[in-house]
Amino acid sequence: MQDVRPVRADRIEQWELEADVVIAGYGIAGVCAAIEAARAGADVLVVERTGGWGGAAALSGGWIYLGGGTALQRSLGFDDTPENMERFLCAALGPGADEARIADYSRGSAAHYDWLVDCGVEFKPEFWGEPGWEVPHDEGLGFSGGENAAPFNTAPASDRFSPAPRGHVPRMADKRTGVRGAGYMLMRPLVETAERLGVRAEYDLRVASLIVAEQDGVDAVVGLKARRYGHDVAIRARRAVVLATGSFAYNADMVAAHAPRLIGRPAAAIEEHDGVSILMAQAVGAAVAHMDATEVAFFGDPQLLARGILVNGRGQRFVPEDTYGGRIGQATLVTQDNQAYLVLDEAAHEAGCATATSTPYFRQPPTWVAESVAELEAEMGLPDGVLQATVELYNRHAARGVDPVLGKKPEWVRPIGTPVAAFDMRGFTAGFTLGGLRCDLDGRVQHVAGGAIPGLYAAGRCTWGLCAGGYASGTSLGDGSFYGRRAGAAAACEHAAEVRESAVK
Repeated sequence: MQDVRPVRADRIEQWELEADVVIAGYGIAGVCAAIEAARAGADVLVVERTGGWGGAAALSGGWIYLGGGTALQRSLGFDDTPENMERFLCAALGPGADEARIADYSRGSAAHYDWLVDCGVEFKPEFWGEPGWEVPHDEGLGFSGGENAAPFNTAPASDRFSPAPRGHVPRMADKRTGVRGAGYMLMRPLVETAERLGVRAEYDLRVASLIVAEQDGVDAVVGLKARRYGHDVAIRARRAVVLATGSFAYNADMVAAHAPRLIGRPAAAIEEHDGVSILMAQAVGAAVAHMDATEVAFFGDPQLLARGILVNGRGQRFVPEDTYGGRIGQATLVTQDNQAYLVLDEAAHEAGCATATSTPYFRQPPTWVAESVAELEAEMGLPDGVLQATVELYNRHAARGVDPVLGKKPEWVRPIGTPVAAFDMRGFTAGFTLGGLRCDLDGRVQHVAGGAIPGLYAAGRCTWGLCAGGYASGTSLGDGSFYGRRAGAAAACEHAAEVRESAVK
């Protein structure tokens, strides 16, 4: 296991690199921190463990959760307010979500959209209204968190907020989910902006531990120790360090200790998300929060899911099939022991496969096909009568175009006919972690004993951000970029260089 214990500055014989603000990680949080730190007048150095910028953000589908009345929302005729956005996020991202952070983010979201556009990020003013993991074309706006699905579009929730699409997607053609996503078109103009501002980057540097020195009677962070090709590299931060190296989804020991539901599940992240920033900060007393919180993706095509019914190992429905895939994934893994089957008839299957999707590889042949529900039930090995009862109840109401049990929208509700098929979707989940370092709204890492750790900031998935018990696609890129900006600006204003000079001599 990597030794993450802090190193004292008086043990450093030579500083190989230095800057006012040193940022670990060149993903979405890191680049936004770099831009704002540079604009605040700081000399900025970003250190990145891989051979180039991008991180998980560049490989993502590019959903960035913004609202409250962005210019794109308004141009497409969607009404939204910060209060409306705040109420939805508090309902969708809990329990345990930071309501003050959500309010802060919602109030600043429209201006953050403008900031991204000013940095060169392009959003095409077209709306994609179909269910989907990602936008398959280059439309710039869609629903990404189940805002227009049950339980959020029905009373009493609908009495508190009205659904609005907040999934903003940078313009990009020829996408390929997981390989070539619109997240690249979010990252590229931001990196170009950082470079124009004079931000320096050093690649192939794996951060290992923080460097500390006593300052005003407490230990302050004054740099980073990293490794490059087997050699130690000491990096001095004249003002502050910003940690932005991602989640701990690929650290098996941390997942087992904090988020055991993800054991054995493929991580919906990148392997560089090894939790090192969290461990390094904990080693100097940092507080963490919601380390058990996880997003759970469900490997089903949304166009097929919406047209069928999803049942558990008892043959019973448990989630509205037209809702956000992350809610389906969490419900399947957390409440249904990872047991799920999709049931739909031939007509629904053909209609779903005829519609554009960003995940064509999820459209596999069904596991079982039968001439009746009773026959299908037997083929699936379900107890006699359970699936038949579920389909009978569903069809009884579907004949009137309604779903009073789970609230699926009328546009997707129609009786299940024959022939009928089922897909075995047991274990079709993957996830990533949402918990991390506890920070204030300016990114200052908090100590377990209270107060901020001098010289240490963090942003992105290594922190506990907007989400706790729930998730909406785009909140990682949204909160990482928004609070990356905050952390960079605040870090640039941390103690003046001449004050910290004495701490490292």
